[in-house]
Amino acid sequence: MTDRLKFGFGFHRFLVLSVDTLQFLLFLYIQQLNKVSLRTSLIGEEWPSPRNRSQSPDLTEKSNCHNKNWNDYSHQAFVYDHLSDLLELLLDPKQLTASFHSTHSSLVSREAVVALSFLVEGTISRARKIYPLHELALWQPLHADSGFSKISKTFSFYKLETWLRSCLTGNPFGTSACLKSGKKLAWAHQVEGTTKRAKIACNTHVAPRMHRLVVMSQVYKQTLAKSSDTLVGAHVKIHRCNESFIYLLSPLRSVTIEKCRNSIFVLGPVGTTLHLHGCDNVKVIAVCHRLSISSTTGCIFHILTPTRPLILSGNQTVTFAPFHTHYPMLEDHMARTGLATVPNYWDNPMVVCRENSNTRVFQLLPPCEFYVFIIPFEMEGDTTEIPGGLPSVYQKALGQREQKIQIWQKTVKEAHLTKDQRKQFQVLVENKFYEWLINTGHRQQLDSLVPPAAGSKQAAG
Repeated sequence: MTDRLKFGFGFHRFLVLSVDTLQFLLFLYIQQLNKVSLRTSLIGEEWPSPRNRSQSPDLTEKSNCHNKNWNDYSHQAFVYDHLSDLLELLLDPKQLTASFHSTHSSLVSREAVVALSFLVEGTISRARKIYPLHELALWQPLHADSGFSKISKTFSFYKLETWLRSCLTGNPFGTSACLKSGKKLAWAHQVEGTTKRAKIACNTHVAPRMHRLVVMSQVYKQTLAKSSDTLVGAHVKIHRCNESFIYLLSPLRSVTIEKCRNSIFVLGPVGTTLHLHGCDNVKVIAVCHRLSISSTTGCIFHILTPTRPLILSGNQTVTFAPFHTHYPMLEDHMARTGLATVPNYWDNPMVVCRENSNTRVFQLLPPCEFYVFIIPFEMEGDTTEIPGGLPSVYQKALGQREQKIQIWQKTVKEAHLTKDQRKQFQVLVENKFYEWLINTGHRQQLDSLVPPAAGSKQAAG
């Protein structure tokens, strides 16, 4: 088996991209984690209330999280129950029997253990520093346990599996652990009576830099805003938020938004991937290295990105638009995450999975529907305009709308209304504006910006 799979493409030059073959095999195998059995679904053993059928010790009844992507205990149980298969998948074919199984004398290569580090990492004596699996397995004091032979430069399959099973534990910096024992966060502008089910927590006070995590779940009818060290470089996971307006104005490592509805998310620069799944009627405003979406309906993305957005399976009525806002620290945060204004492929998405060739999955926002977005919070910083500006067609639409406003103001001024007429006219305009706020849903957004009463909880961290 070759060490790497290679893919080539290009017009005037040939660019080679590659992935580690063994890691790619592991990646494909672990997709079974989310496999739903129709049989077990019918008899109630799996969806929609999955039960942990693991044979691994101490893993049953540990989690009340039904989202497998978030459930670290399910991840641990899956690896534990399928460890033999995972190791056999990485074996050289010569180490397998005729029925493609390992034997007691099978040997595992160093390259295979390096690949397994894609899934497993750990610590020494519960220290804070995290090491990839192969560094621990190759550490001299652990050779007897991991089964490494200096002579053959390989691992004993039996000893390696036994050692892994004895040491395997849940991710102390994962989502489940964060929700269970992480630091609970209080936020500004919380509306009384709507936060009972909300879960907002972080592990940034205990986790290593690359494992910093902020989790937000079941936020309902809230405006939440934060720009602080708690968010800097953190992985952010947002789940089941509804009718909310969330501003995370700090440089972020990655962001995952799942099963959210009728909400607006304004994000600081995302250094790696921004991924949405299972969302309806959501607007996302962000600068990000990569955007990917799956199973979304009626979502709008105002983005600035140096890579083509990936449209995966199950999407309907997706709209892309240029990034259209700014806040004072934005350009500084972009520099910290290594993001610039060019190139910008917001309008050139790649449809990776197309279920129906006759259906257009996405559209670009018509310029006549384009407005800039104003972030309603005061901050210190040097950014005073949208980084990179706007595409000319959208800038022209804004200019035409501004001209109409000026013509309207001139018409009103030249009407020479009396004082009573001006007052009556003002009432009519305000009533129409109020109706528009209600019909568009902007009334809730404005009301949620009213500062909380004295003594209420403010944003912490």
